[in-house]
Amino acid sequence: MRRAGLLFIAIVGILALIVDFWPNLSLPSFAPDGGNRVIETKLGLDLQGGLKVEYRVAPRGDARPTLADTEVVKQIIERRVNALGVSEPVVLTSGDDRIVVEVPGESDTDAVRRLVGQTGALEFVPLPRERYGTGTAPGPQQAVEGQPLPTEEEPLFGGGELSSANVGSDERGRRTVNFVLTPTGSQLFADYTAAHINEFFAIVLDGRVVSAPVIQNAIPGGTVQITSGRQIGGFTQQEADSLVNVLRFGALPFPVEELASDTIDPTLGAEFLAKSLFAGGVAILLVILFMLIHYRMPGAVASFALIYYTILVLAIFRLVPVTLTLAGIAGFVLSVGMAVDANILIFERTKEELRRGKSLPQAIEAGFARAWNSILDSNVSSLITASILFLFGSSVIQGFALVLIIGVLTSMFTAITVTRRILRIVVAQGWAQKAWLYGIAANELTARPSGRLSLRGEARGV
Repeated sequence: MRRAGLLFIAIVGILALIVDFWPNLSLPSFAPDGGNRVIETKLGLDLQGGLKVEYRVAPRGDARPTLADTEVVKQIIERRVNALGVSEPVVLTSGDDRIVVEVPGESDTDAVRRLVGQTGALEFVPLPRERYGTGTAPGPQQAVEGQPLPTEEEPLFGGGELSSANVGSDERGRRTVNFVLTPTGSQLFADYTAAHINEFFAIVLDGRVVSAPVIQNAIPGGTVQITSGRQIGGFTQQEADSLVNVLRFGALPFPVEELASDTIDPTLGAEFLAKSLFAGGVAILLVILFMLIHYRMPGAVASFALIYYTILVLAIFRLVPVTLTLAGIAGFVLSVGMAVDANILIFERTKEELRRGKSLPQAIEAGFARAWNSILDSNVSSLITASILFLFGSSVIQGFALVLIIGVLTSMFTAITVTRRILRIVVAQGWAQKAWLYGIAANELTARPSGRLSLRGEARGV
């Protein structure tokens, strides 16, 4: 059992090292097209810079946007940009009708512009037989994908009848966008499709045709599948995700127009990042030095666990991926302190058990058992606080909370599993049966016979 535990720890550590340091590593993104995602460390606006775009919330007809309307538009834009996979955007209102969007990095700028610029007005529009013909005999007019639809065509219903949307695929393997309609929309669509088989029907987003399929048969149940008009491949992953996100998070109550865009420099920059990493490295070395001097052999095991923890957390950051900002780095440093704190609790309890006359194996097990409740309570409290910040905070606060959650969970694994497994093996070695290795006097290290029954009773009773 102990060997299996050590093997698991070793495998996880090796995989983490590969994720951290293997150049140009990419892993499957689980997209329908089987594409890969490059594993990289993402940096936030304060460390990397990015794109800044200013928008104006424009009037719709005679209606002019109020400050409350601008706030609603801002919230919808923030949800859209977050759903695109761009981490920790900054979305701010400026005045009564201005919205500023700042996005880390520049690789997805065009996608962000398209996503923000769409109002998300979805319409299901019948195409009359006399103008558009049928699937077997097309008429003089055509609804072309990506082109505006003539305004005289009246929609059967709008996006208000949309219940949910997701990305799927059809029987030919092409990527599709699937909708589920509300009961009212479902009934209207079922009645219309039953009465107009072999006619064209357009699905229109922001006045432009997304798809204009032929009604093959009646469509009851309210489930609709949109397929791109391309003969090969259908929607790209980016197109499908963008369309689903626009529709999932609702239509903008007012259209937006881009006023200006510009790249922004990092507020902290590479020099600050280098200094922060240097300071973090010095802090970890000082912690390791303290653990070695004060706790000696257990401190050496804890130092190894701390290095293991750092490697594992960085790998998780790259896999998720987590965007590292100054707030995120602060969350990581805080979690390092909590990881060390757990080891200190364990070792102090272990020294108490040794002074009570228990053997080394008994003292180690009892030390972990007695410290566990304190460690669990402390970490659960931190997780509750971090979860509240993640659920209700702004994007920057969410980044800090996410880093803290990952760090706390990982520190519990390294403190309880990694340190414990290694200590169990080390204390069984003859060379480890020396009092000075544990920071206690020789007369305090008095072994007495141990057994599984007595050990459980002692660990449970203290």
